[in-house]
Amino acid sequence: MDEGPTGYRRVGVQRYRETVGFYYEEFTVGDVFEHRPGRTITEMDNVLMSMLGMNASPLHIDAAYMKHTRWEQPIVSSLVTLGIVGGMTARSTSGRAVANLGWDNIRLLSPVLAGDTLYAETEIMMKRPSQSYTDHGIVGCRTLGIKSTGEKVISFDRSFLVPMREHSRDAEVGY
Repeated sequence: MDEGPTGYRRVGVQRYRETVGFYYEEFTVGDVFEHRPGRTITEMDNVLMSMLGMNASPLHIDAAYMKHTRWEQPIVSSLVTLGIVGGMTARSTSGRAVANLGWDNIRLLSPVLAGDTLYAETEIMMKRPSQSYTDHGIVGCRTLGIKSTGEKVISFDRSFLVPMREHSRDAEVGY
């Protein structure tokens, strides 16, 4: 069937299925994706995810301790920030990926506090056919996590393995 409205594929008369991600051929080096919706970080996000990751540093979970620092409140764990910003990017950048290949150059640029709203943007930095999996390609990107104020809080590079369109399994799996 033909395409439907942007972000959807027509699967019947007046029936559409959401699409996720891109095939290898659809990526273009230099493209920038602005990821929405944003995410307002809560104290609960920080405490729960810090404890799941076994990060019991008072820097992240002890408000009384942090009152005596220059931030005066707990700082959101960098692993929480990485997880949320990385997750924001998955639907569009690696929605069709079959594997993440690596994370590099993770930089923490500014602290994140409960109540901050984060957005992300990703630039496609490289792509090449895979030598090991000839029906797939490797895509490399750089992501920035940005507060609603415009302040950059995190950056990282990531690469992933994504199928080529002709090797799609969409029909088989109901996508």
